Amino acid sequence: MTAIQPQPKKLLDQVRDLIRIKHYAYKTEQSYVQWIRRYMLFHDKRHPKEMGVAEVEAFLTHLAVTENVAASTQNQALSAMC
Repeated sequence: MTAIQPQPKKLLDQVRDLIRIKHYAYKTEQSYVQWIRRYMLFHDKRHPKEMGVAEVEAFLTHLAVTENVAASTQNQALSAMC
């Protein structure tokens, strides 16, 4: 008799769990999940494990140049990805 293995949690659900363990505010959780989602979409839905410093820099540069976001917004995006 084989036991049914549970499906591993999706990345954003894992992020939510980690943020809740750290007792971050709910608004912070929402914001971080959105930043990670935008980061992945910017890189054609690649998993963050497949990416490195160059992809993070490209995304932050895109935010500054194309999206014209403030430095504090870039910092928040970076915090969400780390």
